[in-house]
Amino acid sequence: MKISVFGLGYVGSVSAGCLSALGHEVIGVDINTMKVEMINAGESPVIEAGLQEKIAEAVQRGRLRATTDAAEAVAASDVSLICVGTPSNHNGDLDLRYVERVSRQIGSALADKSAYHVVVARSTMLPGSTASSVIPALEETSGKRAGEAFGVVYNPEFLREGNAVFDFFHPPYTIIGRLDHRGAETAAALYEAIDAPLLVTPLGVAEMIKYANNAFHALKVAFANEIGNICKRHGIDSHAVMEIFCMDTKLNLSPYYLKPGYAFGGSCLPKDLRALLYHAHRLDLSVPVLESILPSNALQIKHAFELIQRAGSKKVGVLGFSFKAGTDDLRESPMVELIEMLVGKGYQVRLYDKNVSLARLHGANRVYIEREIPHIASLMCNSMEEVLATSDVIVIGTDEPEFAGALERLREGQTVIDLKRIRKNLDGLDERYQGICW
Repeated sequence: MKISVFGLGYVGSVSAGCLSALGHEVIGVDINTMKVEMINAGESPVIEAGLQEKIAEAVQRGRLRATTDAAEAVAASDVSLICVGTPSNHNGDLDLRYVERVSRQIGSALADKSAYHVVVARSTMLPGSTASSVIPALEETSGKRAGEAFGVVYNPEFLREGNAVFDFFHPPYTIIGRLDHRGAETAAALYEAIDAPLLVTPLGVAEMIKYANNAFHALKVAFANEIGNICKRHGIDSHAVMEIFCMDTKLNLSPYYLKPGYAFGGSCLPKDLRALLYHAHRLDLSVPVLESILPSNALQIKHAFELIQRAGSKKVGVLGFSFKAGTDDLRESPMVELIEMLVGKGYQVRLYDKNVSLARLHGANRVYIEREIPHIASLMCNSMEEVLATSDVIVIGTDEPEFAGALERLREGQTVIDLKRIRKNLDGLDERYQGICW
C-alpha cells in the first residue's frame, strides 16, 4: 500500500520504518527539515534498536522517503497516519494543536483528491478526541464528509521505547477503531502480515484501551513497590514474593477481577486489606495505592445508590444480594450495604435471592441473618416474580442466570439497574436499562 506518515518523532519514525519493512511504500512528513533529510539519507531520526537498519534498507530499496510537503504526500498515498505528539497541558489535559494542524493539512489536500483516502489517527488521544478534533478538522478543510468521501480510523500503538521495533512486529493485538467499514478494512490491510489478533472496535473503545493499558501498568509498578516496601521492613525478599505472585495466572495475572461492575465484598478481601493497611501503618509506612482501594470501593456503592435515585421511584426490587452468585454468604456484602442505604432513605425495598432464602431456613448463615440483618430478612420475597410485580426499579445484584429473564419481562415504567452485566449483548436494549459501568 501507499502510506503517508505525518510526524517523524518516535511513533512516526518507528511506524514508517516498520511499515516499509513490510513492503509498503511510505512517505514520511514533518515540518522539521532535519528529520526529513535524515530519513532521505537512510538515517533514523530517533535512537531505537533495529530501526536504523530498517530505515536504511527501505530507503535503499525505494520504499521510504520523506518530505515537508503535506499535499504531495496525501496525493501520493492511499492512507495517511497521524503520528504527531500530544503533550500535556498544565492541568493534565492533552494539547491536540498538532493533531488538529495535521488534520487540517490532510483535509486541505483531500479537497483536491477524488480517490477514496483513509486517515488513521495513531497519536495517543483521550476518548472522544477523534470525533471532536480530527473529524471536524478534516471535514471543514476538505469540504467532504467523513465515512463517505474518506475514511477515518483510530489505531493505537503499543510500543515500548527500546523494544519498539520488536513490539511493532509482535503486538498483543492490533486495534482498529472504525468510523466506516471501508476505512477499517483498508487500515486492517496495513497489518495483514503481522501475526496478532485483529480487533475492530468503535472509535471510543480504541481510544480508551491505550489509557486502560498504561494506567494498569502504572498501577502494577506502584502496587509492587508498596508490597516491596512492606517486605523490606520485615526482611522479606520482595522479589521472591512477587515471583510467586506472578505464577498465579488463574487469579492474579488473568482476566479475573478485571470486569467493570459493582463493589467487592465477602469475608476475605475487605478483611485482609484492612489488616495489611493496619500492619503497614504500624510499620510507619505510607501505602497510598493500597489505602485508596477501600474508599474507591465505597464510592462504587454510592454510585449505585445514585443510579437508583435518578430512576425516580421509591419502589425498588433487588435480585441477588449475597456477596456473589452461587453463595449464601452475606458477610460484608456490598449489596447489603446498598440495601441498608435504600431502607434508611425511605425506599420500599423487596428482595429475592434463592441462595439466601435457603440459608435462612437451614444454612450456615441462618444465625447471621437472624441476628445481624433481621430487618433485611423481613423484606425477602419467595420468588423473582413477586419482586417484579411490586417494584418500579429492578436492581440486579448477582449474575444468577435466572435474573437475565427479568430484562425480557419489564412492564411499562420499570427500569433495570444492572450491577453485574447480566446481559452480555446490549443490542436492542432501550433507556429502561442502565448498567453501572456501561
